[in-house]
Order: sequence, then C-alpha cells, then structure tokens
Amino acid sequence: MKLSNLARNMGGSAIRAMYNEALKMTDTVSFTVGEPDFITPQVVIDEACDAWQRGLTHYTPNAGIPELRQAIAEYHKDDLKPDFQSEILVTCGAMESLQLALLTLADPADEVILITPAWANYFGHIAMCGAKLKEVRVTEETDFVPTVEQVRQAITPKTKLIMINSPSNPTGAVIDAETLKGLAELVVEHDLFAISDEIYSRLVYDRLKYTSITSFPGMRERTVYISGFSKMFAMTGWRLGYTIANPDIIRAMTKLHENSASCLPAPTQLAGARALRDCQDDVDRMRDIYEKRRNLIFDLVSDMPGVKVKKPKGAFYLFVSIKELGIKSADFCMDLLRKTGVVTVPGTGFGDAGEGYIRITYATSDENIIEGMRRMKQYLVEKLG
Repeated sequence: MKLSNLARNMGGSAIRAMYNEALKMTDTVSFTVGEPDFITPQVVIDEACDAWQRGLTHYTPNAGIPELRQAIAEYHKDDLKPDFQSEILVTCGAMESLQLALLTLADPADEVILITPAWANYFGHIAMCGAKLKEVRVTEETDFVPTVEQVRQAITPKTKLIMINSPSNPTGAVIDAETLKGLAELVVEHDLFAISDEIYSRLVYDRLKYTSITSFPGMRERTVYISGFSKMFAMTGWRLGYTIANPDIIRAMTKLHENSASCLPAPTQLAGARALRDCQDDVDRMRDIYEKRRNLIFDLVSDMPGVKVKKPKGAFYLFVSIKELGIKSADFCMDLLRKTGVVTVPGTGFGDAGEGYIRITYATSDENIIEGMRRMKQYLVEKLG
C-alpha cells in the first residue's frame, strides 16, 4: 500500500520542529509559537462555561449561530458592512477559513501568488487544493513589503488569486495604503481574487493607520476577508475564526465546511460574541503591552553583533537577518538552542525566501525577553570571537 502523493510530500512545521526539540531539554527560553501569553478575558470564559452548564451541547448551524454572525457584522459595520445572514461564515480557526477559501477559489493548475517569506501553513493549503505556488519574494530592503511591479510581473494567464497577510507572520510587515491600492488595481485589472488574512489587524503599532485591501474600489466583492479571535482576544485554543465574502463565495465555503468541520460548539461561539461586544479594551491593553515588548526586544537585538533587524510595524514577531554570519538558518537555530537553550525558528520555515533569517516572537514576558536575548548576545559574542 502507498499513501497519497499529498500525504507523502506534505512538509511539517519548522515552528513545531523547534518547539518539539526544545521539549527534550531543560532551562530553555522559547520564542517559537506565535501565541499570546495572556489568558482569555474572564468574561469570555464565564460566558462559555455558563453555556455548557445550560446544556448547549448540540449541533449548530453550519455557517455559525446567528448571535455570533450578528456580532461579527456589528464589529465590521464601519468597514466591510457584511450581511450577517449571507456574507459571514464561522470556522474552526482562521486556519480552516484559509483552507476553505483556497479550495473554493483555486482549481488544480491555477496559480496562486504568495508574498514570501510567509506563514508556513499557506504552502500546505496551496498544495492541498492542487494549485501552483507563484512566489513574490521580499527582503528587509523594502521592509518586507512587495512592490506593485513585483506582483505585476508574477501574474500570468493562469493566475487566479493573490494571498495577502498584513500585518505579516513572520516579518511583522504592514503593507502601506499606496501599495495596497496598486495591488487592488492589479486584482481588478486582471479579474483575480484576493484572500486577505487580517488576523493581526488589531496589532499595529506607532499609531499607524491600518488599511485593508477591501477598502479599495472593486475589492469588496473580490476579496475573501479572513480573521479570528486567537490574536485579538488570546483565544488560540478556542479555534474560532471567520470569513467575510460575497454570498456566492460564502455559500460555496459553507458547503465545504459542512463536509469537514461541519459546525462549532454553541458555547465557543457565544463566547466569541461576548468578546466582540465587551472586550475591546482588553485588545487595546494587550496591543499596548506588545508594543512595549517590541521596543524592548528590538533594542536588545539591535545591540547584538553579526545580526540586523528591521523594527516591525505589526503582529508580534522579529525577523532577524543572520546573513553576515554565513550560516544556514536551520543550523544557527539548532546550535543556538543546544548551546544556550534559546528557542527560535529558522527563516526557511517560512519558505526558501526566509533563508538567512530567524523568527523570534515577543508574545512572551519581559523577563523571558531579557534573559533570552542576554543568552543570544553572549552566544554571538563568543561565536564572533
């Protein structure tokens, strides 16, 4: 017997690989998994617990309970203005939204443009729908933001859609409004779709005004907007995401969702609705803490020999250049781990364009940041001798 080509060739996550390697050790300081170190707001936990206790343990509508879809529509009343009955789908995390969107929009042999380095699972999602990946590679020289001309040159008659992630995992880049306007014009000109992963949209710093590609002419009907509760409300383990798109796309995604996850528990969804209604101050509080941590870790890394880093404008990651060291990213991360206990992620975990970089998350305490960066600096000082 032989497994499918997809199963045999699907790559694993470099993030999890480093995480698992660190489990074999003691006295480690981890900067791997992009997960808030905060606990979900108590009122959200209480809402779910109350719903479980009331016996809300049955199947729910495939598209999501009306209470949550209405709360999402209210949250987006000033931008996307979605109809809660026909333009919103609740999913098992933003991860499922991404997978369903690609399965809905892309046929085998269609080309999908992806700005890389990119979150590792995008590569797997594109492979699972049989589409062909077309990379647009960015570097720190452009603050990890693509130029419109780069994307234009990547478009062919087989191009079906472009995937956008701003703020970006792993680079922390935020695509500026002028670039997004140019990308939107390309999408309309070439009759394409866009999948816009905006899971980090509330984590933007320095009072920067955030812009969504959905705000430009012709893009609302062409864009699959994806977000969720994991980063906003520290609800990673709740697995609660959502999609906003035109009714035809939502109907198709809902049919696929019905044949996979099917539906989500009512208590989880009621908790999500409560978060959107009552916990916006918690989001602001966490964002302010992340910004202080970003400033702390940026200053510490900037003072290290042999590495370079751009200050990220959003999310909670540093993408650090180690090119001057002349060592492969994976080798650097493994050596750093074994000699110091500091756990980072090789840039190649985010595509070949990530070679020469490492990703460090600052979704952790000041104490961990200070101790981990102290060890990393000492390692570099000794290495460079």
